[in-house]
Amino acid sequence: MWEHEQLVVRTGRRSGMTTMVALHSTAAGPAVGGCRMKAYPEITDAVTDVLRLSKAMTLKCAGAGIPHGGAKSVIVVDRELTPELRRAVLLDHADLINEFDGAYLAGPDVGTGPQDMLVLRERTPHAYCLPAEHGGTGSSSGPTARGVLAALKAAAQHVFGTPDLAGRKVVISGFGSVGQLVAQGLEGAEVIVSDVDESKRTGEFGWVPPEQAYRTKADVLVPAAVGGVLSPEVVRDLDVALIVGPANNQLTEDGVADLLAERGIVWVPDHIVSAGGVIYTLAREDDGADHETALKRVDGIEATVRKLLGP
Repeated sequence: MWEHEQLVVRTGRRSGMTTMVALHSTAAGPAVGGCRMKAYPEITDAVTDVLRLSKAMTLKCAGAGIPHGGAKSVIVVDRELTPELRRAVLLDHADLINEFDGAYLAGPDVGTGPQDMLVLRERTPHAYCLPAEHGGTGSSSGPTARGVLAALKAAAQHVFGTPDLAGRKVVISGFGSVGQLVAQGLEGAEVIVSDVDESKRTGEFGWVPPEQAYRTKADVLVPAAVGGVLSPEVVRDLDVALIVGPANNQLTEDGVADLLAERGIVWVPDHIVSAGGVIYTLAREDDGADHETALKRVDGIEATVRKLLGP
């Protein structure tokens, strides 16, 4: 069933590459969502991704009490990205964003960062998270990780009777910028990490290959990489009590949530857990809040999770 307000797919006039924006909802206000830059097997896979991610952003904003709707955009990487081509496709994408006239506000996502937002700003004012030296809030990884840790406290209290995960075994699948910060924040826990990039393996934490991350017996699983990882087949092999992570769209289908419940595994929805970045960015860039005030809003994720899980 079609749930979105708009989906626009374009071939960039400078780059010849495909860019797209999915606007899920503007009922609560202008839609916000990151700009993802990655390769896909087929264009249809990119369209499926942008539609699902944009809907998740609507849920994320609603769960966080933010007066915005959800959107997402994708740049499809179909060849080697030279610096010149990267700049060209970002400018093409900026032109597409600008056509929405403020109904879509873009930020960084997988494959993009603050410097890319600076390029977008050359063609559109509707880009967030510019580098700090250019007046933006920079990377949202820190606030996102802080929100994950806040969610973990509330969920741990619900499942284990204490917010402290010291002595607990925690598996983090995805050791990117957010996953690394979450790992560093889990003082006293036995942390096992996993990533497709073997070079990220260090002696600081335990390590399992990606194919073993969801088969490792642990107290807590933190999905922090790509989405679509919790399928019926994966859930049958899980040996964890709690799942809390920032990866978007973790379930392959809605019914997987019921399977998790049947197995007695507590899962906190990813659109609640991963909201720290958007909460912080909008507090700073829309509301003019200072750093500490914005972080306090991120910490409110703990109360949201407590309310969600109940007594």
